Amino acid sequence: MKHDRPARRTDDSMATDYGTRTQPQRHTLPPALRAPFTGRTWKEFVYLLLNLPMGILFFVYTITTISVSAGLLVTFLGIPLLAAALIGCRALGAVERTRARALLGLEVASPLPVRGEKSGLMSWVGAVLKSGVSWRHLLYGLLHFPWALFSFVVSVTFTVTGWSLFLYPLWQWVFPEHTNQDGIALFSDGTNDFYLDTPFEIAATSVVGLVLVLASPWLIRGMTAVDRLMVVGLLGPSRLATRVSELESDRGVVVDTAAADLRRIERDLHDGAQARLVALAMDLGLAKEKLLADPEAAARMVDEAHGEVKVALQELRDLARGIHPAVLTDRGLDAALSSVASRCTVPVQVEVDLESRPAAAIEGIAYFTVSELLQNVSKHSGASRASVDVWRMEDRLMLQVADDGRGGANTSSGSGLAGLAERLDAVDGILVVDSPAGGPTTVTAELPWRK
Repeated sequence: MKHDRPARRTDDSMATDYGTRTQPQRHTLPPALRAPFTGRTWKEFVYLLLNLPMGILFFVYTITTISVSAGLLVTFLGIPLLAAALIGCRALGAVERTRARALLGLEVASPLPVRGEKSGLMSWVGAVLKSGVSWRHLLYGLLHFPWALFSFVVSVTFTVTGWSLFLYPLWQWVFPEHTNQDGIALFSDGTNDFYLDTPFEIAATSVVGLVLVLASPWLIRGMTAVDRLMVVGLLGPSRLATRVSELESDRGVVVDTAAADLRRIERDLHDGAQARLVALAMDLGLAKEKLLADPEAAARMVDEAHGEVKVALQELRDLARGIHPAVLTDRGLDAALSSVASRCTVPVQVEVDLESRPAAAIEGIAYFTVSELLQNVSKHSGASRASVDVWRMEDRLMLQVADDGRGGANTSSGSGLAGLAERLDAVDGILVVDSPAGGPTTVTAELPWRK
């Protein structure tokens, strides 16, 4: 079976799981013509302009402090001064991250602060000197200056030249009135002069300027891409620290989800089967007392108690199925998802294309993911039909639930899909929602296979 896999994106412009969504703004001009006038281009240009003074400041500070501290290493003052120099580099790095955030829209997390293993100055100095983040900030100060100089010169040259030539018809009159020239001197050797002064030459100059104006935003964007790489790679936290932070966050999500599941099970037992069994015990006690005095009434009460037993057993089965269904363990996702689909309020077509079974934990997460998505279809979508597709793509387990309902599903904070996305993220999974207003809705989940 061939599956259409939607692009991986989530849409956070909607307010509820199934509601209205803001339509993206449409532009009449193509991006190539619109680029020179966009705020992004001018913000990036300002960033490149500020590169030079910031690069000079960072470079001079780095060279000066490192040279002084290196010269004093023969004394006791050299080591603490070197640590202080590295802390200064981290402070300048914070300024650079703020500048990138404000002008490039680049969000780079701040590295973890330096903490010594013990209290005291020397412990702190040792922690600073052993910190790879601190040395990466110093390396940024050294490497960024030549790039800052290059990007400043190129961006200013292209931008100023492009706009000057493009607007040449508007200011060409300056030359004959104030410089005794007919126009821009394209060639002059003292005896022969060639000026851009005829209407054709002026128009051609403007066209050349227009080409440079249209090319400048993409050149600027390419140069700021290098800055982005340097800021992320040298001024951000290390990959290991980032991964540790992600794992700590995922662990919190798993713990919270497990606690919520336990509270749900306790509530279902207390309010459902337990309360029903207590009432059943009381009814059987009353029937026992009336057994000799009023056998017919006792028989009716026993019959009612029998019905209560059936209801209690069904509730316990549903609760057990909600914890981990036996059909999933015994027969796999195909049978388990077919069982879930049969309980949906709309017809659901299930297609499972798996040659083998994934890890049990992943299989369970996949089952509950599809179950929750089908519950959303039943409660919120207003759909007339739905489909569930499951397949394997390399080392990923793919799930796709689609319906023809009203659309407007989203993963905004506080929604059911947001919680589902967090639970999938805790196991390195991804949730992708494609749900334009008016439908249809397609929700795709990716999970690691983990055989």
